[in-house]
Amino acid sequence: MTPPVKPRLILFDCDGTLVDSQHSIVTAMRRAFALNDLPEPEAQAIRGTIGLSLDYAMGALLPAAGFSLRAGLVEDYRRASSEQRSRGEPESPLYDGAIEAIVGLHGAGYLLGIATGKSRRGLDIMLETFDLADYFITLQTSDRAPSKPHPGMVDQAVAEAGVTPGETVVIGDTSFDMEMAINARARAIGVSWGYHETAELHRSGALTVIDNFAALSGVIEGLAP
Repeated sequence: MTPPVKPRLILFDCDGTLVDSQHSIVTAMRRAFALNDLPEPEAQAIRGTIGLSLDYAMGALLPAAGFSLRAGLVEDYRRASSEQRSRGEPESPLYDGAIEAIVGLHGAGYLLGIATGKSRRGLDIMLETFDLADYFITLQTSDRAPSKPHPGMVDQAVAEAGVTPGETVVIGDTSFDMEMAINARARAIGVSWGYHETAELHRSGALTVIDNFAALSGVIEGLAP
């Protein structure tokens, strides 16, 4: 067995990991379905798709939908989300300790990135809102990679950062994040405050699941040989 190496690149998921965006996502998703005269999905079902690219999320919520309907739902979702942002509602706050964890890991010399099912536009808005853009050297979004749990986002981030998969750790709140990391031969750490259950994260390959951001740096340091 190959011995573990010191982590160099830390890849964060966004929704459910850094930002509590469930209310805005649920509201926009229900609006998209209503615009197409479709029954609005339950909030729990919508939360279960957070982390997937939008077209995959639509397919999971409406398996019988054809390509055209899924594409229309995606556009209506984006339009509804944009309208929400213009009205300033509902808010999507950072989780407690997120900024401190990012600043601390950056200051400790780790390379930081994001791998998210968001579009690049949506991610840029989030980073600008919280003044976080300068901390991340690689940004992977649904615009330029296959949906999680495909390893594409991690593969591209690894190439951009100039590291190896073994030097990469993915931080996320869903089974999609854990499986993406495993598929890319990276390591995965789950967070308990997001949208999938802790047991599901463990089943999907999480080395451990943390309950607060204050524990993250110690867990990452513990991954070094």
